[in-house]
Amino acid sequence: MFVSNALIGLREGLEAALVVVILLAFLKKTDRTWGIPYVWAGVGTAVALSVTLGAVLTYGTRQLTFEAQELVGGIASIIAVAFVTVMVFWMKSAARGLSGELKGQLDKALDLGPLAVALVGFLGVGREGLETAIFFYATAQAAGAGNNVPLLGWLVGFAGAIALGVLIYRGALRIDLGRFFRYTGIALIFVAGGILSYGIHDLQEAGLLPGLSTLAFDVSGVIDPGAWYAVLLKGTLNFTPATTVLQAIAWVLYVSTVLFFFLRPSRPASTPATAPAPTVTPAATTRSLP
Repeated sequence: MFVSNALIGLREGLEAALVVVILLAFLKKTDRTWGIPYVWAGVGTAVALSVTLGAVLTYGTRQLTFEAQELVGGIASIIAVAFVTVMVFWMKSAARGLSGELKGQLDKALDLGPLAVALVGFLGVGREGLETAIFFYATAQAAGAGNNVPLLGWLVGFAGAIALGVLIYRGALRIDLGRFFRYTGIALIFVAGGILSYGIHDLQEAGLLPGLSTLAFDVSGVIDPGAWYAVLLKGTLNFTPATTVLQAIAWVLYVSTVLFFFLRPSRPASTPATAPAPTVTPAATTRSLP
């Protein structure tokens, strides 16, 4: 569970860090640094609410019955998969225009006042925070009670994201965001497939879905659960030696379908054949911002 959680933590943390970097750089380069404390106030509020939600989901459900815990865990896993799916496709299409969109929102908010500036920071980080809380609960459920490996993975991922954010803000590091989000997106699709499979198993144990005793395969007699490769498969793909038919079908359908659409090249925007030729004018001088 360490590798998959560190990957999700890095991905989610870097998205949030990029939002903060873009907002702070815009305020600094436009000489409106009075808005920086309000951006941080919004970011801090989003982080606090996300941590609270994660704690409530993780520790507030322990008093429920076994079936109720499995039901909540299964639903949370499926919601987490939906978030992952939307996230990888959104970042694939929006990575290039993210900076301009955030700057436009902040520019309008600066004219409205401090609360509007704080709201931009809150909303920019809040989405990633909500996703993170759901992810953490789903992965903590998969790891089992008393297992701190998911938390350690998240902390390592977040630490890496913060370090990258600081280096990017100071101009010491430049990364190809399109390529970064493409490769991490591919990895996260496989991770999400494992989370979906685990969620299906939870719903089967809760009695909501049938087929708990109908296995697609059972290699528990061949694969030692304590072997390094078994731990690696469990930690990255949520692979279990005994997998039900419904779990296997869900994993194959999800991974193959989402991976196909994610890797499919984007179609270039078509231009009308009768469009008039553009008028050539001197290029305007603009000030580039990171």
